[in-house]
Amino acid sequence: MNHSQTIDLKQGPLLLRALVSGPADGPVALLVHGFPDTPHSWDAVGDGLVRAGYRVVRPWLRGYTPESVHLGAQYDAFTAGLDLLAWRDQFAGQPVHLVGHDWGAVAGMAAVATNASAWKTLSLLAIPPFQKVERAWRLLPRQMRMSAYMLEMQSTKAPAKVMIDDCARLRELWTQWSPGWAFTDTDFDPVLHAFSDVRVAWAATRYYRALFTVHRASTRSMYALSRQKLNVPVLAMAGVRDGCMQAGLLQAMVEPSCFPKGIRVELIDNCGHFLQAEQPDAVLKELLHHLA
Repeated sequence: MNHSQTIDLKQGPLLLRALVSGPADGPVALLVHGFPDTPHSWDAVGDGLVRAGYRVVRPWLRGYTPESVHLGAQYDAFTAGLDLLAWRDQFAGQPVHLVGHDWGAVAGMAAVATNASAWKTLSLLAIPPFQKVERAWRLLPRQMRMSAYMLEMQSTKAPAKVMIDDCARLRELWTQWSPGWAFTDTDFDPVLHAFSDVRVAWAATRYYRALFTVHRASTRSMYALSRQKLNVPVLAMAGVRDGCMQAGLLQAMVEPSCFPKGIRVELIDNCGHFLQAEQPDAVLKELLHHLA
């Protein structure tokens, strides 16, 4: 995006960073990326929101910059959700809309479940809400095959593996998850830059290992929050061709009673996992309707 400035947020020993653009007095759209990604996948959508008068804030998830890596820090969706609440506090007095993709969506749901009053709306990209995950049992065999990469991330060798050959494994995941998207080296360069740092590779893969550390309070909190109602207006989007999370999970798992202020589900044709980068115009159209 053009004319973005970088702002910092101190969280314990970590220094978190975000790109900010748009009018200082505009309503805030907090756009959160996932794995393996960076805030730059939001460039086109962010530009459109700025033109519509929004102040666009695009944070890096903790662990995706060297300054946000510390051996004693936690890297999981619950803790990332607390970071989003800390970012929200930087814009006191302004309405803040939360938009998350992939891990950013999971962290976004945790942030809303923790404090719904902090947010104007929530938008989820590529990740379904989990309150009724048991309803997706017919889809689970296929989803388990699609999610096999998560087992790779459990290995202590995972950080080194994702760095090999200029992050060839991450390029492969992009291709598998977004079939038909002819992404360019320019599209992938921010990911290559981030994951070429061993500290980032270590921290970013820990999100997956944290899924199974039920002895940790943050892991238990994440699972508990995933069952809570989300008391803000919610938009859930998925790409029909998503090779990471089946689009059908949305229809199977969404229970309207879990969304007291309503939920709208939209499927984007000819689109895979990275909706905001593949089909920014379609995503922007849905967001502008939802955020209005």
